[in-house]
Amino acid sequence: MGSAALHIARTGLDAQDMRMRVISNNLANVNTTGYKRDRAAFETLAYQTVTAPGAPSTSETRYATGLNLGTGVRIQGTARIDTQGTLAQTGNSLDLALDGEGYFQVQLPGAQLGYTRAGNFSRSAQGLLVTAEGYQVQPGITIPEGTTSITIGTDGTVSAVIPGQTEPSQVGQIQVATFPNAAGLLSIGDNYLTESAASGAVLLGIAGQEGRGNIRQGALEGSNVNVVEELVDMIETQRAYEVNSKMITATDEMLKYVNQNI
Repeated sequence: MGSAALHIARTGLDAQDMRMRVISNNLANVNTTGYKRDRAAFETLAYQTVTAPGAPSTSETRYATGLNLGTGVRIQGTARIDTQGTLAQTGNSLDLALDGEGYFQVQLPGAQLGYTRAGNFSRSAQGLLVTAEGYQVQPGITIPEGTTSITIGTDGTVSAVIPGQTEPSQVGQIQVATFPNAAGLLSIGDNYLTESAASGAVLLGIAGQEGRGNIRQGALEGSNVNVVEELVDMIETQRAYEVNSKMITATDEMLKYVNQNI
């Protein structure tokens, strides 16, 4: 019985340690553009049924509740909280923010497509609209050489004023990606997500249509991490970790007492 209690307390320590890791990652990314906070979800481990509810207690009665003993806890998974972050004006014409649902689509190395909320784009030497790492925004948009000003509409229409012309010319259309289950996207780091079996296939469309967010030029979306909330969660996790640690100490003392006195 004592060894079982030690095992259960150990699972509690492991689970709280992993939750603290999730909170630490949230706080580390408090200033990361477009970052969405994660939340750890717990689940119970298998139960041992000593007496099943409804089993006969006598020839005429049955147990009303039974006796079930839990074997601990574990982290079931992490859920990404996709609430909107604060939009901050930057004044940079190639900084874009999504005001609402959706992701920007970019071409990652190895012909893989990535999706991000971070719209801090720039113009490459070839005139392509690219991310800070040089990954091309998809569908590809080329900004003509000598462009004096760029305007990006809320629907993603990209217009450029070229020398010798008085009217802006449309040079491309930024599309917004959505998914049947955006929570199922796989985080790979560097602010990028990739499609998975759980997310479903990507659905590309025009910003502002079919539930997609509008594009805001000259702005960036901040992280949705609430520092105060994360600190409260951190304290709660620390206390839970201490309680599980004390459970191990108490169980060890009980076993020591049994060994020395019985």
